Amino acid sequence: MPAYCPIFLNIEGQKCVVVGGGAVAERKVMALLECTASVTLISPETTPALGKLAKAGSIERVARAYRKGDLQGVRLAIAATDDVEVNARVASEARERGVLVNVVDDLLLSEFIVPSVLRRGDVTVAVSTGGKSPALARKIRTDLEQKISSGYGPLATLLAELRTSMKERGTKVNADAWQESLDLAVLLDLVDRGELAEARRRILAGLLANDTESEE
Repeated sequence: MPAYCPIFLNIEGQKCVVVGGGAVAERKVMALLECTASVTLISPETTPALGKLAKAGSIERVARAYRKGDLQGVRLAIAATDDVEVNARVASEARERGVLVNVVDDLLLSEFIVPSVLRRGDVTVAVSTGGKSPALARKIRTDLEQKISSGYGPLATLLAELRTSMKERGTKVNADAWQESLDLAVLLDLVDRGELAEARRRILAGLLANDTESEE
């Protein structure tokens, strides 16, 4: 089994193709749309939900079977049909064109695999078992959903604003100081209560109380 490199890929506005129109293809399309990709669906038949997305203009639909050449100008492709031969042809063209490709349920034909994802605003936790057990990855993600507060999203936004503000003022704070200032239990409680100003004050106090010699 390959040793996968975990990365977060920016596909905003980039053309991504999903080949297939069933329930699995639907999930893949929704995941790509969540990442603001430009999605083209290639399939003679689709689920009702995919049909609605196409009708609304949220995705482009090519209402026929896959043909070689469909991946021209594509950044990322997902083969999600129940036809092994079609999936293999999609993977072959993707490699010829340098297109990142995932073939559902076929690790050997895939250049990347899709993790089980948990989102809290800009905070994203991705869980993978290297394709060995999607069920375990999903179970771990489900357990994490109970432990990772929705407050992490607003907290990440607050920290980004503080970091930008301090950089603009020329204030340098080292990585250890950031870590020391993040009393997550206290900060998340303040965020959950809507006391963002107090959370900001506490973070700043922690940062300024620590060494400021080197920038994070």
